[in-house]
Amino acid sequence: MEETSHRTTYRVIYGDTDAAAVVYNANYLRFFEIGRTELMREKVCTYREIEKMGLLLPVTECYIRYKAFACYDDLLQIETKLVELKKVSCKFSYRILRENNETGREQLIAKGYTVHASVSQAGKLTPLPTDLIPRLQQLLPNTEQ
Repeated sequence: MEETSHRTTYRVIYGDTDAAAVVYNANYLRFFEIGRTELMREKVCTYREIEKMGLLLPVTECYIRYKAFACYDDLLQIETKLVELKKVSCKFSYRILRENNETGREQLIAKGYTVHASVSQAGKLTPLPTDLIPRLQQLLPNTEQ
């Protein structure tokens, strides 16, 4: 796990599962949101504070690749990273992991990303606030410029 990653632990509740007792596919987007929210809360600021700035960050694109399934009561690790920052958008990547009891190693359950636009309360594209950008930039992976 890179230094710029953030991990959140989540235990699957019964309401997350379908009739086969497997996590319903759309709930992985909720898991992504949980990871993103906790990353922002710990490293940048809360979404409530962002809203007080007059800003919203709606999802404009998402992708999920399912690699295995999760079930009721599984203890998952939601790994979240900010991977791209632009003037009016940002992109987060995610990995959902579970410890494999047989091997003791982590098993990749799903991976994906979300892209978020920076918009005003009126729904107009707007640049990210200048005081927010440095806090977000510190989350980006170290890359040679």
